[in-house]
Amino acid sequence: MLLFTTIAQAANAEQTIEKSRFICHIARADSRDEAEAFIAKIRQEYKDATHNVPCFVIGDKMQEAWSSEDGEPSGTSGAPMLAMLKKQGLTNVVVVVTRYFGGVKLGPGGLVRAYTGTLKLALEKAGILEVREEITQSFKLPYSLFDKVKYLSETEEFEILSSEFTDGVELKIKYDKDISQKIEELFKDLLKYS
Repeated sequence: MLLFTTIAQAANAEQTIEKSRFICHIARADSRDEAEAFIAKIRQEYKDATHNVPCFVIGDKMQEAWSSEDGEPSGTSGAPMLAMLKKQGLTNVVVVVTRYFGGVKLGPGGLVRAYTGTLKLALEKAGILEVREEITQSFKLPYSLFDKVKYLSETEEFEILSSEFTDGVELKIKYDKDISQKIEELFKDLLKYS
């Protein structure tokens, strides 16, 4: 069962637009405190920057979402980045895009494109991860079924975590909660004909 979607790893990306330098840092954050600590760290690291625009989305149902424009015109930086994260269904993510002003004004549309474009580059590097609810279950099988179960683990949607050989084969497997009935029936059928 899909619990939520987030980034696979922390990443950063950089681009220069009309002499302004945009640097995006993106990371996982499982709480508001983690997100705020990350934002503070980036602001400290880039304290000489013109802007450090933050946003975050926290919670499996996106319960907490926040952004700031950090001095940029209203609705041109933090808000569109936050909207982008929500549109992609991403949560437990914190972002800071740092801008070093290059002397050329980009206008509202240009700022939106610059901030969201830099975030998009960082998201491509970070990758997307689906966090799913999984079930771990143990089965005891006769030796004669072990090879068949190994083969099925390559073609079906379960993973063998461990196998212990005693008076039979004790298997520990893992699978997505959404397919629990299918897996249970598969093993019942196997055991019925052993």
